[in-house]
Amino acid sequence: MGNSCSSCLDCCGMRSHDGQYEPILQANERVAISELLRYLENRDPNTFFEGEALNALSTLAFSANVDLQRSAALAFAEITEKDVRTVGRETLQPILSLLQSHDVEVQRAASAALGNLAVDPNNKLLIVELGGLDQLINQMRSTNVEVQCNAVGCITNLATHDDNKAKIANSEGLGLLVDLARSKDQRVQRNATGALLNMTHTQENRLQLVNANAIPVLVGLLNSSDPDVQYYCTTALSNIAVDAENRQRLAKTESSRLVEYLIASMDTKSLKVQCQAALALRNLASDEIYQLEIVRCHGLPHLLRLLTSAFLPLILSSVACVRNISIHPANESPIIDGGFVLPLIELLSYEDNEEIQCHAISTLRNLAASSERNKRAIVDAGAVNSIKRLIGKAPESVQTEMTAAIAVLALSEELKQRLVHMDILKVLIPLTASTNMEVQGNSAAAIGNLSAKVQDYTPFVSAWESPSGGLHQFLRVFLDERQEITFQHIGVWTIEQFMTGGDKRLMACIVRSKDIVDAVLRISNASDEFQLQAAIINEQGEGNIDDFDGDIVKLAKKVALLFEDVEEYQLEK
Repeated sequence: MGNSCSSCLDCCGMRSHDGQYEPILQANERVAISELLRYLENRDPNTFFEGEALNALSTLAFSANVDLQRSAALAFAEITEKDVRTVGRETLQPILSLLQSHDVEVQRAASAALGNLAVDPNNKLLIVELGGLDQLINQMRSTNVEVQCNAVGCITNLATHDDNKAKIANSEGLGLLVDLARSKDQRVQRNATGALLNMTHTQENRLQLVNANAIPVLVGLLNSSDPDVQYYCTTALSNIAVDAENRQRLAKTESSRLVEYLIASMDTKSLKVQCQAALALRNLASDEIYQLEIVRCHGLPHLLRLLTSAFLPLILSSVACVRNISIHPANESPIIDGGFVLPLIELLSYEDNEEIQCHAISTLRNLAASSERNKRAIVDAGAVNSIKRLIGKAPESVQTEMTAAIAVLALSEELKQRLVHMDILKVLIPLTASTNMEVQGNSAAAIGNLSAKVQDYTPFVSAWESPSGGLHQFLRVFLDERQEITFQHIGVWTIEQFMTGGDKRLMACIVRSKDIVDAVLRISNASDEFQLQAAIINEQGEGNIDDFDGDIVKLAKKVALLFEDVEEYQLEK
C-alpha cells in the first residue's frame, strides 16, 4: 500500500477521471476531508478505529463521490495493513459499503482492507454476520484480477474460523473457489487453493469439496511451479484422503495419476511439500489399493530417502507412510529388499519422538508377520538388541509395539531358541507387571510363543524366580481369579507349553507351586458363568499367540492331567 494515504486526498479538486467535474462537495464531506488530513498528519493508528477519524472515513466511504470513496478505501487499506485489531460494526460497515462501489479501484482497496481485518478471529465472524461473504462472492466474479485476488484472500482468512466454514461451503463461493484455482494469475490461484485447503478440516466440508469437483483441480495443480500452490493442494488432498469414502472416489478416478504426482512431489525443493506429499500417501495407504499402488509406482526409494533425511518432519511423515504400506503382506519383502530394515531400527533410538519410535517398530512388526525370511532379516539386523536396550525406558505406547513385535518374532520356530538365549526373557518378565494391559498381554504372549517347542528350556528354568519374581510371579498374577479371563487364558496356555515341552526341571517347578496348581484346577472346574464369559471373549480372537486353544476350561483340564502325570512320575521315582 505504501504512502497511498498521504496523497489519497489530492483528488478532491473536483475533477473526475473522465474529465468531467463532480458535484460540489457536501459540507460534511469537506469537514471529513479536513479532519482526515489532520489525523493523517499525526499518523496515530489508534485514532482511526474510533471517534472523529472513523466518522470522517465513514463519511467519505458512504459518499456518492467516487474519488472520496477511493480516498476512504485506500486509507482503510493502509491503516489495516499496519494495524489489525478487533473492530466493531462501525468500522466494518463503511468498508462493506465500499465493496459495493462500481469503481474497481475502490473494490480493490476495500477488499484488501477487509482481508487484513479478517486475520482477527472476532472480525472473521462479524464480517460474515454483516453480509460480507455475499459481497466477497460478488467480488470473486469480477473481471479484474486484483479484485479477485483480494476477495479470495479475504475468504481464505474467513475460512480459518470453524463457524464460517459451513457457510462458505454452502454458498456459491465454493464453486467459484474451485474455478479460480484454475486462474492463470498465480496470486489468485494461490489464494484460491489456500481457501480450499482451509475448507478441508471437517468431514462434511471435505465431502462438499469432492461434490464440487475440486479433486481433479487439486490433483492437476500438484505439478504447479508455485511451491505454495503445491503445498496447499497436497495438504488439501491429504486431508480429503482421511475419509474412507473419499479414498474410494479417488481410487475410481485419480488413483494412478494422484499417486504418481505425490511421489514426484517428494522430490521437490520445498521441504514442506515433500512432507505433505508423504503424509498424503500415508492417508491414502489406509486402503489396500493404495498400499499396492505406491509400491507399483516405485514410491519406496523416495520414501527411503525421506526416512534417512536430517529433517524431523520428513522422517515422521515418511515412516508413517511406510508403516501403512507395510500392512499389506505383498509389500513386506519389497520393503525389506529396499533397504528399510536398518534405517527403521535406527529410528527406534529417537527417544525424544515417541511417534517416530511407534511407527518404526510397528513397521518392523508388520514386515515380520508372514515370512520366516523377513523375521530372520530383522533379527540379524539387530532389532532385538535395540529393543532390549530401549524398552525399559520407552513410553507405554512404544513398549506396546515393541512387545507385540517380539511376540511376532517369537512365532518363528527357527528363531525361538536364539531369542531365548539373547536373554529376552529378562526384558519381558518385568513387563508382564506393567500397569498397561496391552504391554502386559503382549509380553505374556511373547513368553508363551517362546515357550512352545524349544529344544533347551534352561533359560526358562533360570528365570523361574527372577527377575521381578520371574515366571513364577508372572503366572501367579495372570492366573489370579480376579484377573481378566483373557489373561487367565494366556497363563494356562503358557503352562501347557511348559508342561508339554518335557523339561523335567521346569515341570517340577510348576507342580511344586501350590498356587499355580490350585488356580489351574479352579479353572478346570469353572462355573457355567465363567465358561460363558470365556466363550464370548474367545470369539474376539487372540493376537500374537501361536496355536492358542480357544477353550480355556478344556485347556485347564488338559493341564491338570499333565500335573497328575508329573506327580505319579515323582512318586515312582
